[in-house]
Amino acid sequence: MTAPPATRIPIVCIEPQGYRFEAPATLTLLEAAASAGVRLPRSCRNGTCRTCLCKLVSGNVSYRIEWPGVSREEQGEGWILPCVAVADTDLIIAAPDAEPAQPVHAPDSRRGPRRF
Repeated sequence: MTAPPATRIPIVCIEPQGYRFEAPATLTLLEAAASAGVRLPRSCRNGTCRTCLCKLVSGNVSYRIEWPGVSREEQGEGWILPCVAVADTDLIIAAPDAEPAQPVHAPDSRRGPRRF
């Protein structure tokens, strides 16, 4: 009996900054970004306020809730809510307001998010 193939964790690239991070299926894009030291705009974290709204340039996401706070028309145009979206594939997201997160426990913050 052979083991099932390992599932590769999707990689997210935030444009125009070039931040890159892994986005496991157990985390929303907002949570994965924060874990990687990238701060995306946010407020409610449940898909209603639309503060985190950004543009999906390429890739596919699914949502943790049945009806996220974006219309079908907006979804068709590529708009997503990272607070309730999970990466199904590698993604490129346009989020011009993304920035390095302030460290919570690290006294030396010179090391920011990875850029490629």
